[in-house]
Amino acid sequence: MKRFRCIVKGRVQGVWYRKHVAEAAKAAGFRGYVRNLTDGSVVAVVDTPEESLGEFKEILKKGSPMSQVESIECEEIPFEEPFHEFGIIR
Repeated sequence: MKRFRCIVKGRVQGVWYRKHVAEAAKAAGFRGYVRNLTDGSVVAVVDTPEESLGEFKEILKKGSPMSQVESIECEEIPFEEPFHEFGIIR
């Protein structure tokens, strides 16, 4: 299990992006969170095996019907306490 931080840029705030991502990620069994950033982008942090990162990125890419994802950049970060579910941080 690894932890990844993904920065999602585009039209991803004010369009129900976090809600759709959190629901889809939770349904797929991912654990972590999604949160708005002050620059208009969104950060998603997920605990997943590296081979499942592509599936998670597809959830980020799909977003919500009104969102428009321009880029997704993911990097591995130190794994600490495991997450117990996938949620939204305000």
